[in-house]
Amino acid sequence: MGYSGAMLFNSLSFAVFFVIVYGLYLVLSHRRQNRMLLLASYVFYGAWDWRYLSLILTSTALDYLCARGIASSADRARQKRLLALSMVGNLSILGFFKYYNFFAENLQVLLGKFGLAAPSFCLAIILPVGISFYTFQSMSYTIDVYRGVLPPARSFFDYALFVSFFPQLVAGPIERARHLLPQVLAPRTVTREKIAQGAWLILWGLFQKVFVADNLARLVDPVFAAPGPYNGARVLVALYAFAFQIYCDFAGYSNIARGLGSCLGFEIMVNFNLPYASTNPREFWRRWHISLSTWLKDYLYISLGGNRRGTLFTYRNLAITMLLGGLWHGAAWNFVLWGAYWGALLILHRLLEPFLPRIGSPRFRPLAAAWKIIRVGLFFHLVCLSWLLFRARSLDQIVQMLNGLLRNFSFAAYADWRPDALLLSIYLWTLAALEFFQYRRSDLEVVRSWPAPLRITVSLVLLFSILILGVNQSNYFIYFQF
Repeated sequence: MGYSGAMLFNSLSFAVFFVIVYGLYLVLSHRRQNRMLLLASYVFYGAWDWRYLSLILTSTALDYLCARGIASSADRARQKRLLALSMVGNLSILGFFKYYNFFAENLQVLLGKFGLAAPSFCLAIILPVGISFYTFQSMSYTIDVYRGVLPPARSFFDYALFVSFFPQLVAGPIERARHLLPQVLAPRTVTREKIAQGAWLILWGLFQKVFVADNLARLVDPVFAAPGPYNGARVLVALYAFAFQIYCDFAGYSNIARGLGSCLGFEIMVNFNLPYASTNPREFWRRWHISLSTWLKDYLYISLGGNRRGTLFTYRNLAITMLLGGLWHGAAWNFVLWGAYWGALLILHRLLEPFLPRIGSPRFRPLAAAWKIIRVGLFFHLVCLSWLLFRARSLDQIVQMLNGLLRNFSFAAYADWRPDALLLSIYLWTLAALEFFQYRRSDLEVVRSWPAPLRITVSLVLLFSILILGVNQSNYFIYFQF
């Protein structure tokens, strides 16, 4: 990605930007706060590439006008036409910039297989950052107005702020208008509690990104950048590292977004809830990228019929939903395969679900805890296999790495496995310790309830890890490419 002026959450330029915005925000009235935040959000997005401001403005104007038209009409046929216009318009923008070259390349390959020489149809297109997030957020608003669960926004500028709110604009969470738009419309109160919550979430998110994710990239990137054949032991360590890299990178962004919102008096939804504590695929998707999984459920899976038309249709709907969820992540066959893999896991879990209670769980608490750990560990490895499909650069690399895992697995041939494993444990122990307490208390902000001396000590450890042991350069967040 070549965005020279981009403002990353983990950069000095964004810190200066937010200090200026926050200072103005605290002295302005509600209406002027909204106008200033809208301008700041467009400045923030324009810093990536000012040309793509036209795209977000087009999507915003289209859905604003379609929603107003839907609400003002009693003709259901006209409402459907306006909804279709919104969907086609948004998906056309997303499809052109994100998927045009993918389909053009595959069309050329297909024609070649039939002996037909075809010129390249590919164009020099740069994927606009955040386009998958804000188009889904904007579309959900129009759908909710069509379904009658949300009145349309009166002010275009207030609606535009909902779409472009800079803390969660480029990598989510994908907010719903039912949740975020009322917060835009109503006056907000900035309290000491919200500032304290925001400061903790920003600190925790920066720790996840700068210390954990960016350091783990050093274990991941060389393995996936290397040509085959691969040693399975090295691939396994890289997969473990990537599992936590992508989690901390994305969850870190979401936590910083929530923290920035809290400081401004907004409540942004939780996007990650200890996903690696899951024991099955359904639980995983209730904990991982919650804003996308609930979006796909509410606007795609249920629209397809959900589980209302019998078992086979339910499986079909799950498969379609996860395939399209995979394609949402990127225009490449490995993402399609990743979506198919998760669809298969969800279907298999539903098939086995009636029989799972028969396995039971030991009544003796230590044995029950051990059994839970085993189930979490087994499912974690199924998740790691999905990350191989997700991270690989090509289908050929997937095949070669799987071959290494199954047929060329040797720690003896992996001379650096001990230092690599040590680095992996060093980067993860603080994360694991704090998430253990989060899980035990069912509280993602459990540290804030601890006594002041312990809370301050933990905060200083995280700050030290960020400033001294973290990666100093401002690395992009992984989900910016989606």
